[in-house]
Amino acid sequence: MPAQRFEGKVVLVTGGTSGLGRDAVLAFAHEGARVVFTGRRREPGEATLAEVRAAGGDAQFIVADVSHEDDTAMMVRACGEAYGGLDCAFNNAGTDGVPLVPTADYEKAVWDEVIGINLTGVFLSMKHEIPALLARGGGVIVNMSAVAGFRGSKRVGAAYIASKHGVHGLTKTAALEYADRGIRVHAVCPAMIRTPMSAAGLLKDAAAEHRALAMHPLGRIGEPRDVTALVLWLCSDQATFMTGTTIPVDGGFLL
Repeated sequence: MPAQRFEGKVVLVTGGTSGLGRDAVLAFAHEGARVVFTGRRREPGEATLAEVRAAGGDAQFIVADVSHEDDTAMMVRACGEAYGGLDCAFNNAGTDGVPLVPTADYEKAVWDEVIGINLTGVFLSMKHEIPALLARGGGVIVNMSAVAGFRGSKRVGAAYIASKHGVHGLTKTAALEYADRGIRVHAVCPAMIRTPMSAAGLLKDAAAEHRALAMHPLGRIGEPRDVTALVLWLCSDQATFMTGTTIPVDGGFLL
């Protein structure tokens, strides 16, 4: 059993029903946090909630879409109603849009969905999380970005690239604005991680996996635990002299 770094802390995780978000929910709860997590699909959310509680953890699940401000306000309000406040937030909810479509052919409806969840959703989440963190005297926000926030790509699509570049700007701006008020803000930036989303897309078959492996000098595809370990560390008291960072978790991809 690891040290209970989050005993007594209240943590909010968006997009917590599968993949990286689900792994973070389980890890925060395992380390003593009381967790409120969200997702758009009820069934996997209820399954994750049952798993947390079966392991002795304390959590609440809320159906929410972070691209809607009423939902982001509601999820932060729920942290106060259930547990008395908010100490850390992991804004993980995201979507990948349509890969391999050039900018001139990209459909506006898909653009709007990707930007709405990946970028506007992070903005709306922070907009409501920050006052709650200030009410507790400070806290930590970790935003989900990607290596796509550092470079262009012909594969993943303009909306995804633009959204992740935007997350970096939001992260740095909020970090500057609230550094002297006790709030630290970071972004984590994975390369290829083995999740249900990647399994349906860029890791969909053996040939795709071979291409992905070739782009990671460490010679493997990342696992959710690789990202979760960094998220928890950034939220912990072990990282109190850091803010405004955009940290790759990429197996050497950006090299």
